[in-house]
Amino acid sequence: MPEQNNIKYMRFTGYTFRLAGRFLQKLLNTIPLIILSILLALPVQLARAHEISPSISDLTVNGNTIDFELRLNIESFVAGIDLQSVNNTDDTESGSEYDRFRALSSAQLESAFRDYWPEMSSRFSINAPMPLQLSLQRVSIPETGDIELPRESSIAISADLPSASPWVSISWPAEYGALVIRQQGVEEPYTGYLENGGDSEQITVAGGGEQTIAQTFWSYIPVGFDHIIPKGLDHILFVLGLFFLAARFKPLLWQISVFTLAHSITLALAALEWISVPASIVEPLIAASIVYVAFENLFTDKLHPWRTLVIFCFGLLHGLGFASVLAEFGLPVNRFIPALIGFNIGVEIGQLVVVAIAFFAIAIWCRNHPDYRKWIARPASVLIAMVGAWWFYERVFLA
Repeated sequence: MPEQNNIKYMRFTGYTFRLAGRFLQKLLNTIPLIILSILLALPVQLARAHEISPSISDLTVNGNTIDFELRLNIESFVAGIDLQSVNNTDDTESGSEYDRFRALSSAQLESAFRDYWPEMSSRFSINAPMPLQLSLQRVSIPETGDIELPRESSIAISADLPSASPWVSISWPAEYGALVIRQQGVEEPYTGYLENGGDSEQITVAGGGEQTIAQTFWSYIPVGFDHIIPKGLDHILFVLGLFFLAARFKPLLWQISVFTLAHSITLALAALEWISVPASIVEPLIAASIVYVAFENLFTDKLHPWRTLVIFCFGLLHGLGFASVLAEFGLPVNRFIPALIGFNIGVEIGQLVVVAIAFFAIAIWCRNHPDYRKWIARPASVLIAMVGAWWFYERVFLA
């Protein structure tokens, strides 16, 4: 009996050492890829730091005066970047000019913007129904900090509103990028989103001119989609981390379904303000989730139960990240549900597009090749993990 126990122990010990040896061998084989990934991750990070966000406006009518508060990336406007055709300041010939303005002090940049204001005021308008005479009241620009990170500036504009005008509209040029319009100070406010410029709907001055349920639903789908493609690089990398586990339909379907269910739950709860978690906690954990799913891909090609549970937990985190975007835009109070559903559907469409592109660009051609995991799935997973690790470090120690 003791001899049989000894044999079992020897077999167990041998199995353990073989398993450890395989793990170390895989880790050693991965080291060159890790070094390459660090080098590749740096330009990815720099690109992320120069992403362009939509401008957000708040429109308020006080008597015969209309006030228009606009949050915007002033540097991109003054530099003359066409925000419709690029998603990143590094993708334009004016990128160096943008960087020059980023390095200016707040006083210097304000002076440059005030010089630019006559041109800007000639390119967009507030109509009632004729264009109103716009007056620049205030320019607020934060002091120069990390020039690799965009600073959020704001301007205050006012105009005299004819007393007989029951409505106003906004005309916004496509080259100024996307614009969120939020009416303030009325019981039934208007909320709109101009993705490619154009004219807004008529905004009733006294309120009550809000979008229909269908209009609200459809207008928030591009907001959600835009947060994934092209602006949601961290969410794109997480979805790609799920994809590279195994280029097969069933495990991918399970992972995407669990992730979607989880982030839909926390997105709704956070949008309803039933839960609130600081971005300083959520953002590093999102980066950590990217590292986990990508790193696990190096050692398995099967969907284990614990991975499904972990993906669900990470999905809850990503839902909180989506909610922070909605908090910036603001949800119309009387059209909360259709706006939330529209945004979530836009997010799902964006995720499916990412998976479809990856599938048709990579998996459909290479997934049956014997070296698919060695030369495609594992190197891609290492790269994703290293980018996520850098973001985690940045969000914890450099924030």
